[in-house]
Amino acid sequence: MRYYVIGITDSPTPYFLPEVQALIRQGKVFSGGKRHHDIVGPQLPADAQWIDITVPLSHVFEQYSAHFATHNSQPIIVFASGDPLFFGFANTLQRRFPEAEITVYPTFNSLQMLAHRLVIPYHDMRIVSLTGRPWPEFDSALIEGASKIGVLTDREHTPAAIAQRMIEYGYNDYQMNVGEHLGNPELEKVTTLTLEEAVNREFKHPNCLILARINTVFDNNANHKGSVLDRGCVNPCLKHNHQHLTRPFGIPDSDFTILDGREKMITKMPIRLLTLQALELRQKTVFWDIGFCTGSVSIEARLQFPHLQICAFEIRPECEAIIQENARRFGAPGIDIHIGDFLETDLSALPCPDAVFIGGHGGHLKEIMAKVLTVMSDQGCIVMNSVKAPLVKTDSHQLWDEACEELALKQAPPTRIVIDEYHPIKILKCKK
Repeated sequence: MRYYVIGITDSPTPYFLPEVQALIRQGKVFSGGKRHHDIVGPQLPADAQWIDITVPLSHVFEQYSAHFATHNSQPIIVFASGDPLFFGFANTLQRRFPEAEITVYPTFNSLQMLAHRLVIPYHDMRIVSLTGRPWPEFDSALIEGASKIGVLTDREHTPAAIAQRMIEYGYNDYQMNVGEHLGNPELEKVTTLTLEEAVNREFKHPNCLILARINTVFDNNANHKGSVLDRGCVNPCLKHNHQHLTRPFGIPDSDFTILDGREKMITKMPIRLLTLQALELRQKTVFWDIGFCTGSVSIEARLQFPHLQICAFEIRPECEAIIQENARRFGAPGIDIHIGDFLETDLSALPCPDAVFIGGHGGHLKEIMAKVLTVMSDQGCIVMNSVKAPLVKTDSHQLWDEACEELALKQAPPTRIVIDEYHPIKILKCKK
C-alpha cells in the first residue's frame, strides 16, 4: 500500500514541483475532499478515478483497501490542505494503515500563511485545533497564559464563538487576527480586531486565527501583499482596559460566591491546596469532584492543572449557577458539570477518573465509593476531608474506615490540620 499525500492551498491555480507533476500525470487513482477536487481537477489525467474523502471515513478506507486488493502496485495520490502532517490526513492514514508507505509533499499550513501575512514570528506560538475537536486544549492554552495561540477552526468553533468564550471567562486581553481563504488571491482576507468586535462578525469558511496577548502584539503595519486587510482596532490598548487573569496559588475564600452565604460550605484555601496535593493531580488525567457545592476544589484544580479533564457532581440544583459564576470569575472554562444524585447518575459516557475527591456524601459514603470503584482506573486514588464537630452524630472518618475495609482499599496515613477557630480537619486518602 503506497500513498502520496500532496498538500495544497486554496489557490485555484496550484503550483506543483516537477516531481509532483510527474506523479499526477502518471497517476490513476486520486483522493481528497470536494474542495480539493475543484482545485486540482483540471490537472488530473482524463481517465483519473477520484475517491471523495467524506465522513464516515470508514467508507473511504474500504475503497482504499479494495483498490489495493486488486492493484497492489498502483499508488493512491491524496490531496490535502496545507501540511498533511499538521493535524492533517497523513496522520489519519498512518493510524489507520500503519504498514502503508507514505510520502508527503507539504505546502504551508494555514496558520503559517496567516503568520506570514501578519509578519508575526510563530516559532513560539501555541497551536490548538478546534476542527472537529472540543474545547479542552484551547481552554488549557488560555489558562496557561500563552502569549500567542494559533487556532484551527470549524463551522461550530468559529472566530465569533471563540471570542465569546474568551470574553465570558475574562480572557479579553487578546487581539484576534483572522485569515479567510488563505492562498486564494480573489477571496483571501486578513482581519485584525478586538474580541468584542469579533463576537459580532461573520467570517467565511475556511478560516483560521492567531490570538496575540495585547502586551505582546507585534507591529502589523507591514505591507500585506495579495490580501485584504481590515483593522477593526489599530491599537486595542487605547480602547479597552485589558487586565490579564492570573493563576494565584490558592484563591482567597472571600473571593468565591458561596451557597446561601454559609461560609462553612466551602473547602478552605489551605485545605484545598493540601487536598490537591494528596490527589497527585500532576500525574493524573481525569479528576472527579463529587459534591462540589461552590466549585472551589474543581476551579482550583482547573487553574493549577490545566491538562486535567474535570467532572464535577452536585445534588443541589442551585449550585450549578454558583459554580458557573465562580468559574467565569476566575477564568476556569471546561469544567463538566453534572447536577443530580451521584448514585443515580449514568457514568457510562464519562471519562474514567484516576483521581476522585468526595466533598459531600449525604451519609452514603460507602455506596459512593463503591460506585466510583466500578469506573476508577487501577492507579487512581480517592480523597476526602473529614471533620468531627461536637454536635455532629455521624463520624465521617469512621464511615471512611468502614468503607475502606469493606471495599479492600489501602489507606494512606491521614493528614490532620487546624485552621483558625474551625474544627480539626483530616485529609483521608485511599487507593485500590
